[in-house]
Amino acid sequence: MQFLHDFPGLLVATFFDILPIAVIIFGFQFLIIRKRITNLKKVLTGMVYVLVGITFFLLGLEQALFPIGRSMAEQLTNPEFLQSVRITVGELHWQDYYWVYIFAFAVGAGTAIAEPALIAVAMKANEVSGGVISVWGLRVAVAIGAAVGLSLGCYRIVIGAPMHYFIIAGYIIVVIQTFLSPKSIVPLAYDSGGVTTSTVTVPLVTALGLGLAETVPGRSPLLDGFGLIAFTCLGPIISVMAYAQLSEYKDARALKKELKDEYYVKKKAANTKSEKGVKPK
Repeated sequence: MQFLHDFPGLLVATFFDILPIAVIIFGFQFLIIRKRITNLKKVLTGMVYVLVGITFFLLGLEQALFPIGRSMAEQLTNPEFLQSVRITVGELHWQDYYWVYIFAFAVGAGTAIAEPALIAVAMKANEVSGGVISVWGLRVAVAIGAAVGLSLGCYRIVIGAPMHYFIIAGYIIVVIQTFLSPKSIVPLAYDSGGVTTSTVTVPLVTALGLGLAETVPGRSPLLDGFGLIAFTCLGPIISVMAYAQLSEYKDARALKKELKDEYYVKKKAANTKSEKGVKPK
């Protein structure tokens, strides 16, 4: 089997990849802190798990996620498929690739929801905020941002527009939102953009971008195939701050309505007392 042939070499390569991390941790522990590591046996066992787990993960990337992402991009941009679903007449236009944008949106949302790093950040944010920040609320907001960002990135590849126009425009929106959003949500929003580009999202997004750039006529895999991760990172920053702004606006409206209702209740009570000849306080 190809697995048995690839696994030993990849295991050794992964060992040397994580060796510097182990050297730094143990070096600081013994040379700087100068204390023994608590539960050394468990720590070493855990590092073996990390080594084996990363090796299996890398094998999975090469044998599953990378091929799937590239295969889907190639199939969705296949001329025969496009001819069967096209909505324009004559040459292909950007709107004829609408299934690519739908697939990108679905992949962006799905991978963001399943991202382990995002789950960990959402749980900690919920814990630190005392339940004010909802775990699922944050995950859904990030997922929507990642989905929109990835779809926009695929649109850029299809039309061949310069990437920096989109990124500059996006960060202008981010800067404006930074001043308008609740200050407590801004750092979390910036971190939310980073945690989406982790173990689950990056392989599929990278494969999708390369596959799309290779199959769309006139596109270069090197110039156009990369950059989708930047869009996937940018989208959640905007969506999380927008989520906080909408929540703040909703709370402000609810408070205003409550104060207004309270005012009318007091006014009605005062009018009732006046009609009965009782002097209102």
